Amino acid sequence: MGMPVTLEVVDAGVTAAVLEAVFAYFEYIDDTFSTYKEHSEISRINRHELALEDAGEDMQTIFALAEQTRLESDGFFDILHDGLYDPSGLVKGWAIFQAAELLRQKGMQNFYVEAGGDIQVAGKNAQGQDWRVGIRSPFHLSQIIKVIAVSECGVATSGSYIRGPHVYNPRDSQQALKEIVSLSVIGPDIYEADRFATAAFAMGRAGIGFIARLEGFEGYMVDRNGMATLTSGFERFVPHAAFS
Repeated sequence: MGMPVTLEVVDAGVTAAVLEAVFAYFEYIDDTFSTYKEHSEISRINRHELALEDAGEDMQTIFALAEQTRLESDGFFDILHDGLYDPSGLVKGWAIFQAAELLRQKGMQNFYVEAGGDIQVAGKNAQGQDWRVGIRSPFHLSQIIKVIAVSECGVATSGSYIRGPHVYNPRDSQQALKEIVSLSVIGPDIYEADRFATAAFAMGRAGIGFIARLEGFEGYMVDRNGMATLTSGFERFVPHAAFS
């Protein structure tokens, strides 16, 4: 879906075949869910050539999870826009999570899977430490404004600073989201972090409060003036020696 995918596995038993299986899975995801591919399942659904009940199991799962997220976010997450379905705000995190599960099934315990800036981490890095994840400045992409140390969780960022204004408020799709430019979420896994980061970003400034009320989640929001707002437990993920 037009985004880079990066893997790092530090387990001694990793082979090229293991990594190739993960990349093949992402190719399948792209072929199924990309709204840019004419023959993907989601494109065929949008053209009314394929009924949802006749689509594959994964497509039906994504639609069910999207509806669950719509209800849990009080309508701020919705994959239906202007009569077309686009599950990208949920399927990316779900696919990363499934790819991580594939690695676990193959016996891997220490790794990260990253796609388009969203990441699932497991175990420890090559130095035997928690994985370090940098949050980019939405104004200067070469700069890291916060470093966090994480393990066995997911980190997702929703924003408009790379792909432009692609997240909208389902309650008022004509309203431009200008108040905030970046919202990063740490969650129990990348699927959960990704879907709620998207929903929270659509809420504007209220989004960080939504994340704060979710048990097991932390957030870091940057507004258009460069001011950061973070949830009360976010700082516990920041290494004391890290520049922030």
